[in-house]
Amino acid sequence: MKILLVEDDEMLNEMITEYINSTGHVIISTKTGQESLEILDSQKFDLLILDISLPDIDGFTILEKMHEQKRMVPTIYISALIDIEDISRAFDLGCFDYLKKPFHLKELTLRINKILKTRLVPQRHKRLSKHYSFDAETMTLYFNNEPHILPRRQLQIIELLAQNRSLVVNYDMFRTYVWNDDYIDNATIRAEVNRVKTVLKEDFIKNIRGSGYMVERPE
Repeated sequence: MKILLVEDDEMLNEMITEYINSTGHVIISTKTGQESLEILDSQKFDLLILDISLPDIDGFTILEKMHEQKRMVPTIYISALIDIEDISRAFDLGCFDYLKKPFHLKELTLRINKILKTRLVPQRHKRLSKHYSFDAETMTLYFNNEPHILPRRQLQIIELLAQNRSLVVNYDMFRTYVWNDDYIDNATIRAEVNRVKTVLKEDFIKNIRGSGYMVERPE
């Protein structure tokens, strides 16, 4: 796996770089957001490891700029920020993981290996409507073959529906898979699904009254 590390703490940058190299991955490191964007313009990577609080362009902005260019790369944020709003923003931007500093280097390796295993599992590219399709391997929703950026939870809703095309996805399934919380009420689930429906350019999510939601197999 080819990894880009963006971390402005020189000692931590060197420690992570040396450790990841020892695990067999190829890693390129930088200490500034601007340099990372220049590197990303000229090279392709399988994974980004981004600090958030950088001296120039923060880690959030780096991922936002990648999305503007329709470029989707799995991302792990590493940060000392512990405010729930910062963590929520990270996942809303579509990061795969968030690791709070300080952390053990082996823990970072475990997170990397989890992403690697996910990417190696063969998955079908599933069509959801005339113009929409979903790639479960990269957790990417496409409209006319162009990525349609959604927050992580909304992508999980799409993924669950895509895995169960032509079947009703009931509220308990949403609770288990998307929220991992048995106490989330049906009204909260309906509200989030409706938010997804409002940003879609085609209405392919059908409400099955009193039961849940479904995506039919397109003809």
